[in-house]
Amino acid sequence: MDNAAAASALPHQLSNVSSTFSTAFMRFSITLVAMAFAFYCLYKFIFVGNKSKSTQPSLPPLLVKPWPIVGSLPEMVRNRPTFRWIHKLMEDAKTEIACIRFGDVHVIPVTCPEISRQFLKTQDAVFASRPTIMSAEVTTKGFLTTALSPMGDQWKKMRKVMVNELLAPVRHRKLQNKRDSEADNLVRYIYNLCMSAGGVVDVRVAAQQYCGNVPRQLLFSRRYFGKGKEDGGPGFEEEEHVSAVFTILAYLYAFCVSDYIPRLKGLDLDGHEKIMKEALRVVGKYHDPIIDERIQQWKNGEKSVKEDPDDLLDVLICLKDDKGKTLLSADEIKAQLAEFMIATVDNPSNAVEWAMAEMLNQPEILKKATEEIDRVVGKERLVEEADFPKLNYVKACAREAFRLHPIAPFNVPHVSLEDTTVAGYFIPKGSHVLLSRTALGRNPKVWEEPLKFKPERHLKEDGVSLTLTEAELRFISFSTGMRGCKGILLGSSMTVMVFARLLQCFSWSIPQGNGPTIDLSEAEDSLFLAKPLVAVAKPRLPAHMYPVHLA
Repeated sequence: MDNAAAASALPHQLSNVSSTFSTAFMRFSITLVAMAFAFYCLYKFIFVGNKSKSTQPSLPPLLVKPWPIVGSLPEMVRNRPTFRWIHKLMEDAKTEIACIRFGDVHVIPVTCPEISRQFLKTQDAVFASRPTIMSAEVTTKGFLTTALSPMGDQWKKMRKVMVNELLAPVRHRKLQNKRDSEADNLVRYIYNLCMSAGGVVDVRVAAQQYCGNVPRQLLFSRRYFGKGKEDGGPGFEEEEHVSAVFTILAYLYAFCVSDYIPRLKGLDLDGHEKIMKEALRVVGKYHDPIIDERIQQWKNGEKSVKEDPDDLLDVLICLKDDKGKTLLSADEIKAQLAEFMIATVDNPSNAVEWAMAEMLNQPEILKKATEEIDRVVGKERLVEEADFPKLNYVKACAREAFRLHPIAPFNVPHVSLEDTTVAGYFIPKGSHVLLSRTALGRNPKVWEEPLKFKPERHLKEDGVSLTLTEAELRFISFSTGMRGCKGILLGSSMTVMVFARLLQCFSWSIPQGNGPTIDLSEAEDSLFLAKPLVAVAKPRLPAHMYPVHLA
């Protein structure tokens, strides 16, 4: 019986042994596979990973070793103005593209035209956004506008409005009478100074008031917010308005600490936010009542859609969406018109002041430009926009002023929408790309005698383009690409007009006691002339050519 029982139990014991062996073998197999996978991962990490890492592009040269969390913000704050510090770092490092980390943001300054073209031509769509920073946010009432807003549906909506409605060529032609009126008023203003003040003219005031009057006419059909002055010059209201606009421009994208560490927003560590909001309050003080009243006039039926719009404010109010409803809110209109003013007033006025200063120091250039106007236009009528295609030397002088003396050290920042590679360097998503206006225009690899004012360098056999742009980014007058300036035609027309009228209508000289030449030093904290240009004007046309009374 014992043997029989043992015999009957044997298969069961063998089954248990087999089961135990199978379980052990399975565990061994799993362990072996796991070890093999671990060795494979280790191999990939050590060998393949290192190989991949060695071929991955690096960031552009770091100009300053960043601190944890804050990056190079302490150095930024200690070295104001920041734009001069950045340019000095790049010169010392002998690099045309660099990287500085402010907070978590990689700021990429560029001084080379070829590399600039890779950003704004080859990979334009990748760099088609704007940073969401404090100064741009408050200026645009929460990014409701075109030029300063990040990529998105709101930008696309407002861009369509700007291109198809406000700045379309047909609209430009319809509003020519308003631009002509302000060109006449400029001549009247300076002529009256010749009669009453010995011809001593603050060219900066004259140029800025013209460049403030033109958009006021285009937007609101008015030259003055107040009574103005009898001589055609700006009154207190216009001076305050233009001053506020230039203050906004000075602090827009001015390297504010909270732009790079958003948690600090509201603390206003730089004081920028307070200054911006006060300047915007002044602009709103003059703009908003006009806009509110006009909107109400349209609601009350005091204005009719059957009539041609009087100005660009009427255009914006009349716009309808696909369902026939009002397209733009009051805030969108206010924000867009403020941005329009900001984008219009600075570039032409700065270029003309610098060009006049340079030409007073080189009288032969002044004479050559004046002789061209006399040859094309004569002395029995004033320069008109129709004359611009033939005024090639005058346009060359304006282009040279844009090249050598840009209004701002950098263009409006472009933000990378994704990781990419440019010029062999890794550009992370969210990087702020800054093309240097000063370094591009004064690049000795591109321009012979880059610091000399030499208009002849822009003359070509087929003439000089009416739009004062530079397609190859050898300098920046008006920005290019998807986020390029949509008002190039308006800006170019204003620049050539103010310049041509000053040259045609008056002879210019340096005031006695000011020395033989104009001091061309730049201001420390901006690219303006350190001292506003003051020159002596004398009428050079028959007396009946000067407007005396204007509406």
